[in-house]
Amino acid sequence: MPFIRITTNAKIDESQESLMNMELGVAIECIEGKSESWLMLEYRDCARMAFGGSDVPCAMVEVDLLGEATAEDKDALTASMSAAVNVVIGVPLDRIYVRYLETEFWGYNGHNF
Repeated sequence: MPFIRITTNAKIDESQESLMNMELGVAIECIEGKSESWLMLEYRDCARMAFGGSDVPCAMVEVDLLGEATAEDKDALTASMSAAVNVVIGVPLDRIYVRYLETEFWGYNGHNF
């Protein structure tokens, strides 16, 4: 039950969003036991953001996971997601932050897991 939110000051058009959906659907499999079938995505584009005192395109990628992932899996996912944000949305790699939140409980369909 992963959730990925991308907040950026760049504009994301429909074709970019569609491509990001596909890229992130593949990328999430870097985390053992995670798949696109349970992946929820959120995009927040045109955000009022600055990084390092500049409004050059930047992005914050937040990944929420049920359970824990290994450092190696997170490294692989960070690399994959960052590459996608760079290529598809045009945000330079050195202007992308990635944050992970691992949680013990996750509610779905009226129940907690």
